Amino acid sequence: MQCPKPVFEPDVLPELHRNRRQFLSRSLMSSGGMALAALAAESPARASGAVPHFTPRAKRVICLFMHGGPSQLDLFDYKPKLKKLHGQELPASVRGEQRLTGMTSGQKSLPITSSIFRFRQHGDCGTWMTELLPELGSVADDICVIRSMHTEAINHDPAITLLQTGHQQPGRPSFGAWASYGLGNESSNLPAFLVMISRGSAARPADPLYARLWGSGFLPTTHQGVSLRGNGDPVLYLSNPNGVDSDTRREQLDAINSLNRRHFARELDPEIQTRIAQYELAFRMQTSVPDLISLQNETESTLDDYGPQVRTPGTFAANCLLARRMAEQGVRFIQLYHRGWDQHYNLPSDIRLQCSDIDRPCAALIRDLKQRGMLDDTLIVWGGEFGRTTYSQGKLEAANYGRDHHGGCFSMWLAGGGIRPGTQYGATDEFCYNVIQDGVHVHDLNATLLHLLGLNHEHLTYRSEGRDYRLTDVYGQIVNGILA
Repeated sequence: MQCPKPVFEPDVLPELHRNRRQFLSRSLMSSGGMALAALAAESPARASGAVPHFTPRAKRVICLFMHGGPSQLDLFDYKPKLKKLHGQELPASVRGEQRLTGMTSGQKSLPITSSIFRFRQHGDCGTWMTELLPELGSVADDICVIRSMHTEAINHDPAITLLQTGHQQPGRPSFGAWASYGLGNESSNLPAFLVMISRGSAARPADPLYARLWGSGFLPTTHQGVSLRGNGDPVLYLSNPNGVDSDTRREQLDAINSLNRRHFARELDPEIQTRIAQYELAFRMQTSVPDLISLQNETESTLDDYGPQVRTPGTFAANCLLARRMAEQGVRFIQLYHRGWDQHYNLPSDIRLQCSDIDRPCAALIRDLKQRGMLDDTLIVWGGEFGRTTYSQGKLEAANYGRDHHGGCFSMWLAGGGIRPGTQYGATDEFCYNVIQDGVHVHDLNATLLHLLGLNHEHLTYRSEGRDYRLTDVYGQIVNGILA
């Protein structure tokens, strides 16, 4: 008996010409797509297939990034002995083999420059801080200052790229994208990863901030950060154009998504599914984002705590309050950039202005989260891509100086989310040039942050071009000394 010939639809005929590997791959992807759709109906986090490796201490991260490299000598790393050495040449034995940037490598003299600012101890923990940060000093018992950070990158773009993606060369996923990939999204109406940028009060040329710093690299694009603007619509094209209401927009999206689903059935490209999901999220954001940025429900006492700039969209104070509101609504990773910290000259005047921008909002954010019971599972990270040199760049004057880039040591602080509060970790030499105790490399920091999120940095991997990649590359040790 002869079996009847199978009948194929025209769109299926090309499948006969695909090899066995392509057929199996497409079959698996189709099965995975059905499973993904079923999971998506249950919860946003589970829809991504993401679960922590172990019980997390933190559910979310708020990263306060001071773009340009704040001076650790003038803020957190108190070096009183430098007063006696002020103006003397930095010994070559202290410099060792560390590289200098092209801005000071040819400088004939490298005069030691002590800070012009007074320091004092704060809180029961006795943490030393500059006079420029009195409000932050009032919450010293809630934070952990790391004074022994170090990095091999000494220029802005490689240094910030290394800190936020684990590699000095562009192209890899940012920390926020890894967090989204590893843990999924708790919110159905907002992205897992949101970014805000504020301009500092110091009148300095703005160093570039490239969108790839919050990109997804080789991860699916659904994990990339979404940047909110400080003026106009927070997200471009968030508002419907004139003559288009919500019902009309819904009909348009239904038609587009229908075409995309047909395209996916033919090509089985997961990026098409991402596009459908992003269209739907964008539609929901038309309602959720205006509610997010509205401060009508905030009390006057809360607004006053963040300071007068909180009512000006796009300022650091306004973005800190928005960060708390995002955290309440389940955003996984919140990235705030504050520009203007690249103080090669006029450091005393410029750092005053920068600190006046961030001091009160940072302290208010900690207090705000704490009183709402959210600090325990919200991890706050503050810092820049590197520190500044002990010596002055250019001429050292009685009341004025500048400092060059320095990766050999710098300071950061953390709070909440499993961090040991009231802690001072690590130490630098008396010149604030080298780490002498408990060094923390940027890979160690990232490994520790992932650990607090319940993720093993060695197991959070993604295969691309035949290799398993991870945020910490092949490095990174958990810094147990800063964990609660």
